[in-house]
Amino acid sequence: MKKTLSTAIALALSLGITGTALASDSFSDVPKDHWSYSAIDQLAKDGIISGYGDGTFAGDRLMSRYEMASVVAKAMDHLKNANPADQALVEKLEREYVGELDTLNKRVTTNENDIKDLKARVDNVMLSGFVRAKYDNDSANALGAENNNKHFYMDFEGKMKVADQWDAHFQSETRKGYTTNQSWRTKQSSDDQDGTIQRIWVEGKTGTLGVTLGTKWWGYGFQNVIMGHAADGVQLDYNLTPDWKASVFNLRPRQGGLVTLNDGDNGSDTTLYGGQLMGKLGHNLEAALVYGANTNKNNIQGHISRWGEVDLRTQAAKNVKLTATYARTNADNNNTSQEYRIDYKGTDLKHVGSFGSYARFMKFDKYGDVSHDDEWCSLPTNMKGWVLGVTYVPFQNVQWETFYSKQKQVEGSLDRKLIRTQIDFHF
Repeated sequence: MKKTLSTAIALALSLGITGTALASDSFSDVPKDHWSYSAIDQLAKDGIISGYGDGTFAGDRLMSRYEMASVVAKAMDHLKNANPADQALVEKLEREYVGELDTLNKRVTTNENDIKDLKARVDNVMLSGFVRAKYDNDSANALGAENNNKHFYMDFEGKMKVADQWDAHFQSETRKGYTTNQSWRTKQSSDDQDGTIQRIWVEGKTGTLGVTLGTKWWGYGFQNVIMGHAADGVQLDYNLTPDWKASVFNLRPRQGGLVTLNDGDNGSDTTLYGGQLMGKLGHNLEAALVYGANTNKNNIQGHISRWGEVDLRTQAAKNVKLTATYARTNADNNNTSQEYRIDYKGTDLKHVGSFGSYARFMKFDKYGDVSHDDEWCSLPTNMKGWVLGVTYVPFQNVQWETFYSKQKQVEGSLDRKLIRTQIDFHF
């Protein structure tokens, strides 16, 4: 059964939903002085009827039953404003097109489910990161890495929920120096903050065993002294008690030229393996124990093949936290690394005006660790000294940090003074 478009127009007129003529034509072939102009224009704008792609109405064409059912369905929404005669007309039309209306309802339900599914998928993705502007005044010129720390930088991370206990992650780093002369580290590194996705990994659980697998930045201990580095690998975690967690790992460093334990760039051929035990010794005392070894021993400077670390951390007072780290390798000499840190208060990115301050004392021997976290060449190997810094939140999700450091080579005569200021915009 077919109904002409004039039936839809009459129905709209009888229900009082025609509206008035608007300034612009919905269809080029319907003159403004036509008796049905207002109805046609209003029905088109309400999505009840549609013309052809060329902007014409073609009022003499036939409507399909589904098109007419769509008109009836929308007319049913206006029943409360219709008189008894109009209500009877709509009810009659409803009985006529009951099959098509049921199909339309199923389509709407399906669309709603699709929308819910899409929303669930969107909710499963979480993006975060920060943009940084940083400037150094470095008397040692970043120890030979010119312009390495005068730059803009962006960290962009994504977390995608795979299942109830599994997440997929990615991380992209982009760094642009204030000048076009980028550092040798940027040019030579295989993990060179060029805006690509450098790191991809998954985290999850299988039973009671935690699993981390892929390419990411790995850090061990509270201050990442023995190891803080990008690597490919796997780590398994197991909660021995509510307060103690044991981990085992097998890693292959990504940046061979930056690993202090290697000979030249051969460190990328080295596999690091070991374990970590982390937990509470008492109500207000935490500890971390790390032990590891490595392969490719013939290429290791100082003959490092085994290494370990002990960390202690305590909340000494309400606003004071103390952290101590001692690391040691089996190198013949210059085989220890130490760092001691005092933190006062701390920033809260949601709380404008929050602040913190800290003091750090360190001594990193040439072969005293595997590859400690250098923190953009502010804590290089073969150096000892101290750092004093402050952090502040001037705006929500924005953190400013400035520190002053004085350092001296453990082996050698180089003295270094470093002033760094940076501002991070978190998202």
